[in-house]
Amino acid sequence: MDIQKLFSVKDKVVLVTGGGRGIGEMIATGYVQAGAKVYICSRSAKNCEETAAKLNALGPGVCKSLPADLQSVDDIKTLVAKLSEQETHLDVLVNNSGATWGKELFEGGAPIDEYPDEAFQKVVNLNLNRVFSLIQACLPLLRANASTEHPSCIINIGSINGIVPPSFESYAYSASKAGVHHLTRHLSARLGREGILVNAIAPGVFATKMMAGTLKNAGDKIIEGIPLHRVGSPEDIAGTCLYLSSRAGQYTTGATITCDGGSVLSRL
Repeated sequence: MDIQKLFSVKDKVVLVTGGGRGIGEMIATGYVQAGAKVYICSRSAKNCEETAAKLNALGPGVCKSLPADLQSVDDIKTLVAKLSEQETHLDVLVNNSGATWGKELFEGGAPIDEYPDEAFQKVVNLNLNRVFSLIQACLPLLRANASTEHPSCIINIGSINGIVPPSFESYAYSASKAGVHHLTRHLSARLGREGILVNAIAPGVFATKMMAGTLKNAGDKIIEGIPLHRVGSPEDIAGTCLYLSSRAGQYTTGATITCDGGSVLSRL
């Protein structure tokens, strides 16, 4: 057993969607600091470029910007075509891009009698349908270097709200994330024979820019409901991804790993 290489992702080629901010940026930072070659995607080209520049300054890995609107199948095809021009293979795909309806995830969404159809269409399309679309488009790159001895890796970012229904009315979000978890299990059974691992991470509350206002207004109450009495840090989510995409995680597939400080347990 080579302990020095057990969690290594050095020189691996990684694509992180939604990598320009929030949890995606935390994940991308972890890979760059572990020496990987990381491509980040987000709808905002400006945000993507700024984050890539910041991560390149950190090193020792590299970060490149590939902006795209993942709601669009055409944009997904263009994204993968651009990636294919630069790389002959892809070691790790992290499907992190996601949407909520307005501020539904933290402020109640819309009452069931008023919940708009466009909310379901938008949220489920990006959070679930396009996860499958991107995986499908990336399969040639994921297969290129994959074997059971040296597998490629897909990590789908779900949510604890896809495990235990939230108290607020974010129907599309929780349903889409539950779908991501089950899609992960289905894909893992199919792709394992090709040397492609497929796992999901279900994050809880993390200290992101999107959560800043909520944590400021209700942080004490939120933390009180988390058994570990803190919110997630970049190390928590990045470390889970590094495990799943390194030698240490090569016998793990089809799993949904909670990364939530135990908050799911407090809801049971």
